[in-house]
Amino acid sequence: MSGSVQPTIEEIQQETEKFHSRGNSKIKESEFVHDVYNEIAQHFSQTRYKPWPIVKEFLETREDKSIGVDVGCGNGKYISINPKLFIIGSDYSTGLIDQAKSLHKGEKCNDIIVADGLNLPHNNDKFEFAISIAVIHHFADENRRIDAIKEILRVLKKGGQALIYCWALEQEKSRRGYKEGMEQDILVPWVLAQKGKKKKDIKEEEEKEVDNVEKPPVKMRFYHLYKNGELIDNCIKAGGKVVKDGYERDNWWVIVEKE
Repeated sequence: MSGSVQPTIEEIQQETEKFHSRGNSKIKESEFVHDVYNEIAQHFSQTRYKPWPIVKEFLETREDKSIGVDVGCGNGKYISINPKLFIIGSDYSTGLIDQAKSLHKGEKCNDIIVADGLNLPHNNDKFEFAISIAVIHHFADENRRIDAIKEILRVLKKGGQALIYCWALEQEKSRRGYKEGMEQDILVPWVLAQKGKKKKDIKEEEEKEVDNVEKPPVKMRFYHLYKNGELIDNCIKAGGKVVKDGYERDNWWVIVEKE
C-alpha cells in the first residue's frame, strides 16, 4: 500500500471491497486472517507478552492439576501463567505456533499444537476449563462464531468453564474510536516492522520528504466488533450458560459454563 505508515481511508476501502468480493466466509478467513497472521507472526508475537488481569485471575483460580485448552493461543503467553495447570494451546496459524514453541521450549506444564478452532482434535468432555482470547471475532459470519463457541463447549466436561474475549464495538475511549452505529465487520491494518527502522523514523523521513522512503508492508486483518450483549447471545445460542461477563481493554468477555 502507498501513503503514510498507516493506510489511507481509500486504501482500506479498496481492501474492504476485496474482502466482500470473496466467495464465502472460509475464503475470507483464509486470506484476511490465517494468511495475515502467518506473515506477521514474529512481529505480532513481540507485542504480546503482558497478560490481561481477568485472564490471569481466571487461570490462577482453576483447581491445581486441572487440564485445560487455550483455543487460538497465539504465541502462548497464557499457557504458563499457572504452572499448576496443564494447558494444551492450539492455533490455526503455523507461524504463531512456531513462535509459541520457541518461547515455551522445555516447559512441562503445557503442550502446543496446530488446530482448527472449528474442528478441535480433542474428545468430547475432555477439559476442566478453556480460554479463547481475541479469537472468535476473526470468524467471518455469526454461524461460524457460534459454531466456534460450540466447539469449545464440546470439549469441556460438564460444569467446565470457558473464558472468551472478543473486540467490542464500544471503544469510544480508545485510540481506535469505534462506537455504536459504526460498521461491525471491519478490516484492521497491521503495519509490519522493518528491520533496523522504527515507525517513528519512517514518519520523520516522510515529513522531510526524503526520496525513496521504503514503506513498511501493511496487512489487513478481519474483525467482527461485538456490540453489548452480542457475545452473551452467541454463547447461549451455542448451548452454554453465561455465569459472568464484563468489559475490559476494549473487549467484551464472558465466562460460559457447559451444562
